Amino acid sequence: MHENTIQLTQTEFAKEIKEGLTAFPKYLSSKYFYDEKGDALFQKIMALPEYYLTNCEFEILSTYTKHLAELFSKDDSTFSLFELGAGDGKKTKILLKYLIDNNYNFDYRPIDISSNALSQLKSSINKEIPSVVVNPIQGTYFDTLKTIKDEQQNRKVILFLGSNIGNLLHKNAIAFLHQLRAAMHKKDLLLMGMDLKKNPQTVLDAYNDPTGVTAAFNKNILNRINSELGAKFDVEKFKHWEVYDPETGTAKSYLVSTCKQSIFIEELETVIEFEAWETIHTEISQKYDDQTVDWLAKASGFKVIADFCDSQSYFKNYIFQPL
Repeated sequence: MHENTIQLTQTEFAKEIKEGLTAFPKYLSSKYFYDEKGDALFQKIMALPEYYLTNCEFEILSTYTKHLAELFSKDDSTFSLFELGAGDGKKTKILLKYLIDNNYNFDYRPIDISSNALSQLKSSINKEIPSVVVNPIQGTYFDTLKTIKDEQQNRKVILFLGSNIGNLLHKNAIAFLHQLRAAMHKKDLLLMGMDLKKNPQTVLDAYNDPTGVTAAFNKNILNRINSELGAKFDVEKFKHWEVYDPETGTAKSYLVSTCKQSIFIEELETVIEFEAWETIHTEISQKYDDQTVDWLAKASGFKVIADFCDSQSYFKNYIFQPL
């Protein structure tokens, strides 16, 4: 194995790809959907009529901006606004504009795994709302918890929008929220967007649009493995498949091999065997109700102090405060 291969196989990406594709059943993390191409595809998803989540949360943040700002800056305190998984910041800019226009004292610290997304976000904010102080932080949610904890001077307000918490099963969500709670003081706040249980068909349509954009987004992880690890995946030999269990509120995404095939991944020096119709589990998207949210909060050291809902009762933003 040559030197460059050794370096590549030691990356977190390579390590997790090998672990997931050699497991049974196979799995891959949805965090690796995102690169420059993946970021662009997700922007298209958010604009799809079937993908209701973005518009619902946009409505909430537009309707309750003043209420949220007053909660963020209780007693006129200066605060740092951290955002986990900031993306393009479309919804957050509603808050940022209001906070600047009304002379709130804050700085904005967007966090994202994609350096490309952070660069574009900072550039757009500098252009659209130049008075906002932007301090981007590149990394995963878990990587950046120490950075959040180290902020001692200002009150912390943490945004976790888009129902991104739904990418974690309840057990893992509680573990993550426990870690987040450990990085917060009692005066800090967590604003979480959470997708609600609803007509199962509405959920399925949101994650399996007829134009194929969501399928291309899921398959982009195979493109990344091809380009970054020297694999030879033919993405056309994989079918994107979505299922939803209304009892548990869990939507699951899969890539399904349509034939028996062998894939050699050069940088891992590994051959991955697929049987016909074998699956790769790529993502979960959990849906919630008030009872489940209250349970998650209490189980992880928080209490719910406020919630805001869209006009269709599809989506809620909850304010968590440490106990």
